[in-house]
Amino acid sequence: MDKSIIIVDDHPLFRTAMQAALGQLQTIASIFEAGTIAELEQLLRDHNAPDLILLDLHLPGAHGLSGLLFLRGQYPDVAIAIISATEDTTVIQKAFHHGVRGFIPKSADMSTLHEAIGALLNGESWFPSTFSPHTDSIKLPEMEQKLSTLTPQQFRVLRMISEGMLNKQIAADLNVSEATVKAHVTAIFKKLGVRSRTQAVIAIKGLSLAAPDDQSPAQTDNSPE
Repeated sequence: MDKSIIIVDDHPLFRTAMQAALGQLQTIASIFEAGTIAELEQLLRDHNAPDLILLDLHLPGAHGLSGLLFLRGQYPDVAIAIISATEDTTVIQKAFHHGVRGFIPKSADMSTLHEAIGALLNGESWFPSTFSPHTDSIKLPEMEQKLSTLTPQQFRVLRMISEGMLNKQIAADLNVSEATVKAHVTAIFKKLGVRSRTQAVIAIKGLSLAAPDDQSPAQTDNSPE
């Protein structure tokens, strides 16, 4: 049966190169592209779930592992593989424990890429040969579990809050009322067990692959207003 793949990366040239490389595999019927998490969400709404998502970890609108966590929480049955310039075993281990099917370095040559994609589309896992996963059961941090319960719209609002946007700006971007945004923020606070925007931002930035940026004054608002 022919397969479908979504390539999620913010570099158009890389997506084009991946399209060309994957087009050589006869089992793939459809290849879609997204440059941001928002574009990926739109693709998932407009099309049937793909057989595989190839996800870069460094995307606009995402903090490190937050894009992966969102996908695992909202689309648990979709196979996800990370394709990244990062080859740090700690990052690969974190992705592994968040349920990814594979991790493909961007430095992989064509034959390795084809081997990895073939294995993944056959329902197998694929990780670099130098990676030895710790398969012991590990309980995910409580905050990561809570973040995975957010709805797609709540995730969008939280991402915008983390960028320092006010309710008025979020409402304009999402084409909803400020009251709706306030309701989303209140729901986010409740699900995460936090009392302020600062705490909510710290929660999502805790998924970053690097040290969190200094907080801006916009992130210190202690209410859903």
